[in-house]
Amino acid sequence: MSYFRDNIEALAGYAPGFQPTGDDVVKLNTNENPYAPSPKVTEVIGNTAGEKLRRYPQPLGDDFRKAAGEVLGFSPDNIMCTNGGDDLLTIALRSFCDEQRGLAYPTPTYSLYPVLAKIQNCPVTEVVFGPDFSLPESLADTGASLVIVCNPNAPTGTLIEPDKMSELAARLKNRSVLLIDEAYVDYAKANCLELVRDHDNVIILRSMSKGYSLAGMRFGYAVACESLIAGLMKVKDSYNVDAVAIAAATAAIGDQGYFRTNIEKIKAQRAELIQALKDMGFVVAVSETNFILAKCAQCSAEEVHAQLADCRIYVRYFNLPGLDDKLRITVGTKEQNGKLVAALRDIMRR
Repeated sequence: MSYFRDNIEALAGYAPGFQPTGDDVVKLNTNENPYAPSPKVTEVIGNTAGEKLRRYPQPLGDDFRKAAGEVLGFSPDNIMCTNGGDDLLTIALRSFCDEQRGLAYPTPTYSLYPVLAKIQNCPVTEVVFGPDFSLPESLADTGASLVIVCNPNAPTGTLIEPDKMSELAARLKNRSVLLIDEAYVDYAKANCLELVRDHDNVIILRSMSKGYSLAGMRFGYAVACESLIAGLMKVKDSYNVDAVAIAAATAAIGDQGYFRTNIEKIKAQRAELIQALKDMGFVVAVSETNFILAKCAQCSAEEVHAQLADCRIYVRYFNLPGLDDKLRITVGTKEQNGKLVAALRDIMRR
C-alpha cells in the first residue's frame, strides 16, 4: 500500500545534474559560474553574528528587496525573495494552477516544469518550438492559467526578443499569467524586465545562482506588479529565505562592478569555446547563456559524454527527442575550457 497521492506515487521526480567530487574534476554540467562570488559576499557571511542566526530572518528579505530595487529601478514592493528560482516556480504553480487550471510552456525547455505540474496535478500543454526556436504562435491559445517561457531558454541557449514576449503577454491578458524565467539573462543581450511596467500579468524570474555565483546559497527573486507580488506572498513559506542568504545576495547584487567583470569574461570565453567546437565539426547554436548546446554531427553525443566522463570532464547529455544528438556544455574558465577542448580533440581522433 502507498500513503502517497496517486500522482505523487507515479511521479519520476526531477533529476538534478550529476555532482562529481574531487580536485581533478572539470565540472561543466550544471551551468554554475566558474568564478567565486564577490569578496563582499564572503565578508558579509563571515561577519554574520550569532545573534542574527538565533532570530528568525526578515520575513520578506527587505534588505535584498531594497538593494535589488535600486539596481533594477523598481520599488521593493515589486520584488519577492525566493529560495532559488525553483521556489518561485513552485509558488507560481501553487498560486495559479489546479486540476482545472493548467500550465503551458514551449519545449524542449527546463525539465522541472512538468515535474511541478504533476505534483500540482494540473493539466499540461507542451507546445514544440519550431526549428529556429522562435516563440510558437499557438502558445497564446492553450487556455492555460499559467504560461512559462524560459528566456534565454534552457537547454538551447536561445533568446526570444522582448517585443515578441510583450505581444504574448498582451494576447494572454485577462486570461493567463506569463512567467518569464530569466535565470540565465545575465549573459543575454536583452531582457524582459520592462514588460512588468506595461503588463499586469507578467512575472519575471531572476536567479542569483548563475551570474552572481551563488548557486550554493539558493537565492532567487520575482519582479512583477504589486498586486501579483502581494498574491504570491500569500503562498510562499513564512520565512522562505534565511538570514545568511539575504545578507549574501544583498552584498552580491550591490557589487555590480565585480558582477559585470565576471559576466564579460564568461562571454569572451563562450565565444572562444564556440569557435573551438565549430573547428572540430560540432554544430553550435548562438548562445545567450553561460552554456552551449553543441550537436555532434559526426559522432554519438552519448558516447562522447561517456568518454569525457572517463577523463573526469563532465558535461550534460539529455536522452530526449531533439536533444539526444547534442551536448550541453557550461562555459568554464579558460583553463577548464582548454582541458575540455583537448579531450574532445583526442576523442575525435580516436
